[in-house]
Amino acid sequence: MDQRICDGGGRIDIEGPCEPNLPDDTRYRLGTALRSIYEETCDMQPIPDSQIDLLLRLRHRERDLRRID
Repeated sequence: MDQRICDGGGRIDIEGPCEPNLPDDTRYRLGTALRSIYEETCDMQPIPDSQIDLLLRLRHRERDLRRID
């Protein structure tokens, strides 16, 4: 059962914008649980070199774009 709210008269368009139909308290509890899992598993690990390379390239690209403006 898919519980998403979508535009288009009840038809679910996978490619279009959809939001889960969850109450606020459920969203809060889900977000808190996901954050705690992330903190326990990923937050203490170092950033992989591949991600550092991507961040550096993004920074260089942003700097180049600022120079053009």
